[in-house]
Amino acid sequence: MHPALVTYGSLGLAITLEVVGTTFLQRSEQFTKPVPTLIMGLCYAGAFYFLSLTLKTIPVGLAYAIWSGLGIVLISAIGFFVFRQTLDLPAMIGLAFIITGVVIVNVFSQSVAH
Repeated sequence: MHPALVTYGSLGLAITLEVVGTTFLQRSEQFTKPVPTLIMGLCYAGAFYFLSLTLKTIPVGLAYAIWSGLGIVLISAIGFFVFRQTLDLPAMIGLAFIITGVVIVNVFSQSVAH
């Protein structure tokens, strides 16, 4: 299997698990609901495991920037669509800057192995 596919696949799984974990953090109602709390913990553990796999190829600062940036955008979208949390214009502009930053890092940085 191609190394970049493994690296970005692991990073994609890390981001997905972190977003699912954060969604269940909301559903856990401050850790008072055991099943959502357990799912949240398992997702976070998996997210960090898969993030660690990406660190074989991508420097920690860049991997974390991609992981956290896309996680922020995705969980904001889930907050909007699932939890009906509103986003004002400055929030949407800020999220657009985060997406732009992730694209710049991935397309132009020589620090990320492609």
